[in-house]
Amino acid sequence: MLAGRDFLSVSDLSRDEIQSLLDLAVRLKSDSKQGPIEHRLSDKVVGLLFEKPSTRTRASFETAVYQLGGQAMYLRADELQLSRGEPLKDTARILGAYLNAVVIRTYAHENLIEFAEYAPVPIINALSDLEHPTQIVADLLTVLEAKGALEGIKFVWVGDGNNVCNSWLLGAATLGMNMVASCPKGYEPDKQILKKSESLAKNSGGNVKLVTNPLKAADGADVIYTDVWVSMGQDKERKKKERVFKPYQINAKLVSKAKTDVAVMHCLPAHRGLEITDEVLEGPRSVAWKQAENKLHGARAVLAAFLGGS
Repeated sequence: MLAGRDFLSVSDLSRDEIQSLLDLAVRLKSDSKQGPIEHRLSDKVVGLLFEKPSTRTRASFETAVYQLGGQAMYLRADELQLSRGEPLKDTARILGAYLNAVVIRTYAHENLIEFAEYAPVPIINALSDLEHPTQIVADLLTVLEAKGALEGIKFVWVGDGNNVCNSWLLGAATLGMNMVASCPKGYEPDKQILKKSESLAKNSGGNVKLVTNPLKAADGADVIYTDVWVSMGQDKERKKKERVFKPYQINAKLVSKAKTDVAVMHCLPAHRGLEITDEVLEGPRSVAWKQAENKLHGARAVLAAFLGGS
């Protein structure tokens, strides 16, 4: 169903395709607990082209490729001819001729689109300035494990309307979830993605909306999610953002507004005392560490589906 396709945006997938990807993640996770999993990537080489630093995404994809029987090739952009002015489309053609897929972590989403246009192999978005779809696969698996379902769940995003928030809007809307994004004015999600997610929600029976007040947004939440306030490449905005976002901290007061069994998520790395308190991150409602583990299971599912078939 997904084999041979690109995965640049959550919106590339239908509801059934997202569900099939999650079903595969569940199966592969279960298999991995019992022993070596099926080598769906035998004799395949996957390039990891990263322009941005990474801990979880890089480690999870490298491990996933190995466990599926393939070979990972880590490619730093500053070590390629890209750093000396080679056009992106030329690099895409060449790497597409050598490799079976390229997992890309980049600043500009437009780079992914151009790369996918010229590379004849699957291109996987491992983070861009607009979206982070592979993170959402791991996140959805985590919510499914914590809540037993996705449809009808009230999912509350608190903080910056960033790339992860954008992907979550699309995923939640496609799957019939009820998502509330609570962001300071001027830091809302991408307008086009919000509009698209509103349209998707109408078809799925879900709902997406913006609520500026984080305490009101958290009322009755099944899941509360946050991310860093200052993303990579935004260091000049640090002091301003920390001041503006202070009311959006995930702390005991905010969590108390949610359901008693609320699951608190953070895609990490976390800055304790800023977007989340240590008390909450290390507390009984936090599923951040399961979420981080699921990056591996999600990466395996993405690679198996887009390269090896489901």
